Amino acid sequence: MAQKFGGKYSPSGHAKTPTAASNGGFRDAKRSRVGGRANLLFIAPLPLIWQAFSSQPIVMAQYIAALGILLLAAWMTREGLHAQEAYDARKVARRPALPRKILGSLLTAAGLGLAGIAGHGPIDALIFASLGGILHSFAFGLDPLRDKGMDGVDTYQTDRVARAIEEAEDHLAAMREAISRAGDRALERRVDAFQATARDLFRTVEEDPRDLTAARRYLGVYLLGARDATIKFADIYRRTQDQKAREDFAALLDDLEKNFAARTQKLLLEDRGDLNVEIDVLRERLEREGLHQGDL
Repeated sequence: MAQKFGGKYSPSGHAKTPTAASNGGFRDAKRSRVGGRANLLFIAPLPLIWQAFSSQPIVMAQYIAALGILLLAAWMTREGLHAQEAYDARKVARRPALPRKILGSLLTAAGLGLAGIAGHGPIDALIFASLGGILHSFAFGLDPLRDKGMDGVDTYQTDRVARAIEEAEDHLAAMREAISRAGDRALERRVDAFQATARDLFRTVEEDPRDLTAARRYLGVYLLGARDATIKFADIYRRTQDQKAREDFAALLDDLEKNFAARTQKLLLEDRGDLNVEIDVLRERLEREGLHQGDL
């Protein structure tokens, strides 16, 4: 029976196989690795503030402009790293429409060059800009410049899958943001484990876009309900620390995780069945044409 929380229902039915959580789903839950290095880029240019306010007005304006450009470069780089992370996690993916890390390198070069002009001169500015752009590219790499896993694939189907999974990822991000407000580390790990199970379903659909029809309700309706339930729970639990609400929410996560794991398993079995049918049909055709294994 489906669990109810906050007026939303999770999918009905039960999986016949163990869930990701019971098999170490906590260990499999992944967090973004973007934070550390990218955040340093926001801190590094801050000394330009003191340089600016101890300089003449024109030079001060140059330092402030350089600071703004470097902070924009940091933001662009961080967004590029997030896009790279999403690209690497998928087996079928389009290259980012905007090469953010490359733009981050160019903006870093421009910001350091402007700071060099303000404090030194054009030759020093050229050296700062060249070194800054090159070192940034070495440190963070370039953006993916080619589509991945798209050879011989129906682009219409993959576009449909990409849009559905992008929307599903937005729901997962909202869940993660909401549960962090509840201040319960154990539940944060449970949400991470559920998200790892949900992403297993995403990868299965990406590998065979024909599975989208069977999985659409999971990627849309059920994740939307899970997002809304998480937001409501976080708001309630932060104010009241209601243990009954916590138990209901944990049960909802269990039910969702079981059903998502079961759907993934079913899709994999169906794909395997389709392969067996294709093999049998090919064998029959070869036999009709008088070919046998010994002739191949």
